[in-house]
Amino acid sequence: MEERGIDQVTEVTNTSWFARLGQAVVGVIMGLVFIMVSIGVLFWNEGRAIRTAQGLAEGEGIVRSVPADKVDPANNGRLIHVGGRLSTAGPVADPDFAIRASGVRLERHVEVYQWKEETHSETRTRLGGGEERTTTYKYVRTWSDKPIDSDRFKEPRGHTNPVMVYQSRDLLAAGTRVGVYAVPNSLLHGFGEARRLPATEAQLNALRNRVEKPVSLNDGVLYVGRDPSQPAIGDMRISFSEVPLQDASVVAAQSGAGFSPFPTNTGTTLELISPGIVPAKVMFQHAQEENATMTWVLRLIGAILMLVGFSFVLRPLAVVGSVIPLLGDVIGAGTLLVAMVCTAAIAPVVIALGWLWYRPLVGIGVLAVGAAATWGLMKLLRARAAARKSALPAT
Repeated sequence: MEERGIDQVTEVTNTSWFARLGQAVVGVIMGLVFIMVSIGVLFWNEGRAIRTAQGLAEGEGIVRSVPADKVDPANNGRLIHVGGRLSTAGPVADPDFAIRASGVRLERHVEVYQWKEETHSETRTRLGGGEERTTTYKYVRTWSDKPIDSDRFKEPRGHTNPVMVYQSRDLLAAGTRVGVYAVPNSLLHGFGEARRLPATEAQLNALRNRVEKPVSLNDGVLYVGRDPSQPAIGDMRISFSEVPLQDASVVAAQSGAGFSPFPTNTGTTLELISPGIVPAKVMFQHAQEENATMTWVLRLIGAILMLVGFSFVLRPLAVVGSVIPLLGDVIGAGTLLVAMVCTAAIAPVVIALGWLWYRPLVGIGVLAVGAAATWGLMKLLRARAAARKSALPAT
């Protein structure tokens, strides 16, 4: 059943208890897949983190700092550290908009006013285990730098998004060097902090020759549409920024008069760049910090995947108990707690196994932490069960 309103569609669906149970049983298979994937992610991540840390430590021990104004052929293939002023073979240009910049990178940022679908769902379990889900699809207008596919909307009629004629892009200057060393594009894509580059009448005229809509220039931003204060679907904003020429420091293998990734004994490669004249030791320290941050992010992702997997595996218990809605809620809360206990018990074990493979002493410590977390959650579970039991006579 669907109810339609202004830029909003409400859909109500009913699912029987047997259908929900069937979905939950199928979800067990999906849950097992999630658990296996999470184990793979956690174990792989520990190996990646250790190899990266060891590779960085190896590089820090052998890197040599060399002057930026002279290439020494004796250093070919060795890990070197160079700091100096960036230069390019010429300006970087965006031919679509007749704009040129003298910096290292020119960035074009494009936003289009589009429809966006927002979804909100509410679920109510009925006596007997059936489920009623009310889903509201709301359509709002928003600026987005990515195309939004309106064909996937629940109600595409009246909410059709235009094709993005222009999209955001980065352009790199040719022949970028630090001192006399050529810097590869792989190091320049994420380098530096971009600063605003206001558009001018030249860009305005270039855009007017390409589009049929009205075009204006507002505070250095190109606007395609009739009224910037009242945007309409399909209106477009285009702005520019550049990463200027500046000092930079590079750690990589010397390859002729340029750089290439340096292979370490752990199977990783080293290729670092930092704005400014930065000592090699500081660059390696920052790289180690980034590796630690990435390790914890991937650990969190792996743990969440495992928690979701155990929740799917245990979901049939909650569905069976939902014949009486209140009982189903209690069992559902219990299965979530059990899933948390399982995740707290298994995720550290997987992490520890990864460390045991490379660093046994650290792995033993991680196992101890996991055992302590599991004991704490089990104690909490017993306390909650005892509290429910003591409350039964009063009810």
